Amino acid sequence: MALLYQPMMQLSGILISLVGWVLSCLTTYLPQWKNLNLELNELEIWTMGLWQACVVQEEGGMQCKDFDSFLALPPELRISRILMFFSNGSGLFGLLLSGFGLDCLKIGERQQGQKKRLLLFGGMLFWISGITAIVPVSWVAHSTVQEFWDENIPDIVPRWDFGEALFVGWLAGFCLILGGSLLNCTICSTEVHPSSVHYAVAEQQDQRQHLETETRP
Repeated sequence: MALLYQPMMQLSGILISLVGWVLSCLTTYLPQWKNLNLELNELEIWTMGLWQACVVQEEGGMQCKDFDSFLALPPELRISRILMFFSNGSGLFGLLLSGFGLDCLKIGERQQGQKKRLLLFGGMLFWISGITAIVPVSWVAHSTVQEFWDENIPDIVPRWDFGEALFVGWLAGFCLILGGSLLNCTICSTEVHPSSVHYAVAEQQDQRQHLETETRP
């Protein structure tokens, strides 16, 4: 059971991280970072994302328009674009590194030290990816709360509210951090992998046979 625990924990970590990475990519392109309900026309819901603003109509579906300029965006949306790209890139790189470091992968079975280093770097990249996914959605949420309760804005002016993409981003960051933590926990294990024992015994047998052939007259 102990020998099976470590590979299962590694697979769980990389699967959870994969889910977090997919959710992070989804958060980047969802247009529902902010929602706006107009009291004068309740049939329309305005949404804003990192790339476009959309209006959802009950009869006409969704119509979106891309932002014309990156520099014209609010500061939180500009920085959020960069951070989400960095989160997606580091998450993808972490998946590649940790995938080659899994014990269940037959490639590099004799190089357990290098495989552990790959898992360590992959887990750290998942942490970085999770943090850089949580920071932009939290920043946008904080600015939305500040604008919502700003006393200088008249009450008749519509206020932006949280969009669904923010909750997806928080879940993505949590999954990435959890998956990276599971991978790094397996590195602390001192269990000897059965493949390494197998090759160690095989090498000892080869050395014995070599010595026997040399000592024969």
